Amino acid sequence: MAEVILENITKIFPPKVVAVKNFNLHVADQEFLVLVGPSGCGKSTTLRMIAGLEEITEGTIRIGERVVNDVPPKDRDIAMVFQNYALYPHMTVYRNLAFGLKLRKFPRKEIDSRVHEAASILGITELLARKPKALSGGQRQRVAVGRAIVRQPKAFLFDEPLSNLDAKLRVEMRAELNKLHHRISTTIIYVTHDQVEAMTLGDRIVVMNEGEIQQVGAPLEIYNRPRNRFVAGFIGTPPMNFLAGKLVRHDGGVAFDEGSATIPLSTRLADRLRDYVGREVLFGIRPEDVRDRPLSGEDAETFQLATTVEVVEPLGDEMILYLRTPVHEFLGKVDSHGGVSDGQTLQVNLNLDKVHVFDAETGENLCLDS
Repeated sequence: MAEVILENITKIFPPKVVAVKNFNLHVADQEFLVLVGPSGCGKSTTLRMIAGLEEITEGTIRIGERVVNDVPPKDRDIAMVFQNYALYPHMTVYRNLAFGLKLRKFPRKEIDSRVHEAASILGITELLARKPKALSGGQRQRVAVGRAIVRQPKAFLFDEPLSNLDAKLRVEMRAELNKLHHRISTTIIYVTHDQVEAMTLGDRIVVMNEGEIQQVGAPLEIYNRPRNRFVAGFIGTPPMNFLAGKLVRHDGGVAFDEGSATIPLSTRLADRLRDYVGREVLFGIRPEDVRDRPLSGEDAETFQLATTVEVVEPLGDEMILYLRTPVHEFLGKVDSHGGVSDGQTLQVNLNLDKVHVFDAETGENLCLDS
């Protein structure tokens, strides 16, 4: 077990492709940290630099007390689980788990003990005599994780390990990985492009874009207090709505001019944004804060906006409403019922306490403390 520290890490691929830029991060001992972002944002490159599979261009990487910039991957005392399971097809599960220890010349008795302990943790004891072709996708993934566990490394690195699984199995494996972290209490750095995985697994999340860190924080902190438009639009399902317009003075306060309606801001936001009156902004509100019924029993400031329902997507207990004003299109996420249909006019209730306002040029969230 160990902390992992990255200081001013930069990675440049020839000729001059900057994959990671000035990356600074402190991963605490026993923390489950998730790197999340779109394809090409540099998250897997960062993980591979920690593992030693990519040379860093600038900066320093520490694992525990040791600087590992020039330490070969096999000597960094980390274990990596890849997107593809990389199991030896001609070996049994037992031999797959034991192979790395055998190469390191561990005593046979200790190998057997570690293999059975890892198999017990992952619930694959009854599979030890099988070969990979006789396993399901989820079972193969467990074996790949088990091969890392037997190493008993200082840190685990996971590179999109669930992306090859179907949706139901991904949900099950997310729960298994959470249980695993609680049982082995080891530092885990996990890479994914799936923000649902990031929200459900991480103690902290690092949101990346174009090789740079956009925000680091606990899942709910990032969800409720996104630093900029990119983070707000990336974290959340469906993503946050963004309506373009400008801030105006209205009834002694501040409002957002949507183009077809003037939406007053809450008292808290109005006090913060008075100096931004007249500026072009993006009005951000999550679909779950757009309701088709009043916010009964909630002490929240609301505003009714006239919309036309374009499409209704039933999801079982919820519905996604595709809504349109004369100027904008956006989404609402409401409880399922039979009272909404395509083409109807609908007054929706916007929860003004959940609104974010972003600078139209920089994307900065103007609602946060500086």
